[in-house]
Amino acid sequence: MTQTLTLTWTTVCLLDRLEPDRGVAALVDGVQIALFRTADELFAIDNRDPVSGAYVLSRGIVGSRSGVPTVASPLHKQVYDLRSGHCLDLPGVAVARHDARCRNGLVEVRLRQEG
Repeated sequence: MTQTLTLTWTTVCLLDRLEPDRGVAALVDGVQIALFRTADELFAIDNRDPVSGAYVLSRGIVGSRSGVPTVASPLHKQVYDLRSGHCLDLPGVAVARHDARCRNGLVEVRLRQEG
């Protein structure tokens, strides 16, 4: 499966509203995403945990593994790489990732759609 980018960046919130190392859920063009801010980066992934099927990743535990920013599912604790979406514990499992950026103090997300 390949991913395609939508052309539209959607404003989600003010950067100041995101606490570092905590996740929040947002609805972008009908897709539930989990948005994370670390000390110097923003990440957006689907909020749906591919293992459990529950929309909970925004409530996961943010951390790092070997310098890679991660989030652990709050249900079964699988750890996902926030940069690639790959599960670090289960080969072949991944969560869709999306583009996130900050422009003029506003957090914007551009969806990547499976196709």
